[in-house]
Amino acid sequence: MENALLIGLSRQVALGRELDVVANNVANVTTNGFKARTARFREYLMPKASADAFQQADRRLSFVIDDGTPLNFEPGPIERTGNPLDVAIKGDAFLVVATPRGERYTRNGSLEINARGELVTSDGHAIQGENGPITFGNTETGITIAPDGTVTTNLGQRGKVRLVRFDDVRALDNEGANLFASRAPALPAGRAAKLEAGALERSNVKPVIEMARLIEVNRSYTSVASMIQKTDELRRSALSRLADMPA
Repeated sequence: MENALLIGLSRQVALGRELDVVANNVANVTTNGFKARTARFREYLMPKASADAFQQADRRLSFVIDDGTPLNFEPGPIERTGNPLDVAIKGDAFLVVATPRGERYTRNGSLEINARGELVTSDGHAIQGENGPITFGNTETGITIAPDGTVTTNLGQRGKVRLVRFDDVRALDNEGANLFASRAPALPAGRAAKLEAGALERSNVKPVIEMARLIEVNRSYTSVASMIQKTDELRRSALSRLADMPA
């Protein structure tokens, strides 16, 4: 019975983890450039006991353990906004932004100009050009962003948005706020990536699928909890009966 309780508990912990992942995906359905996570688990077979005194061979017990929550880097749908500062990235590339922790990478193309005249993301992180931050004067108008990232105004070229890529996106760590840090060096995106001005890449979360999964995981969690409770009641009943047996 103890084994049944422990196996059920391992499943319940895994479902709780998956519930957190799915709920976070649902909460970011409207987050620009958000990349959904998937929950992965694997079977763990408990090793056999090493004692030789057992009359029968040990039964292998199958537990569930967390095997990570990898990011899904499939592109999200592109939606036209008409805002000349909005950019959608076409290709496997990222914008480079400056943060207090150093350079970070994002697919959030909702850009604006802050009080200092810097081109920043909607979270206030300065967009990095190939020669540093991109800034504008108070009198500049007619801002346009070309597909290759070149930024121009009525006074001419102001810089070029820096786009980078990674040989293996598994080297990226999600730090929250739609930012990624990398354990591998960033590489120039080259001509494979383009920007579409006046548009945004939306979240790649599929709401209907995620909501259905949320309901399924919640039901499974409740079912396992009920099984654990019944198993525990059976164990208590057995112990009570053993205590009532005459010596």
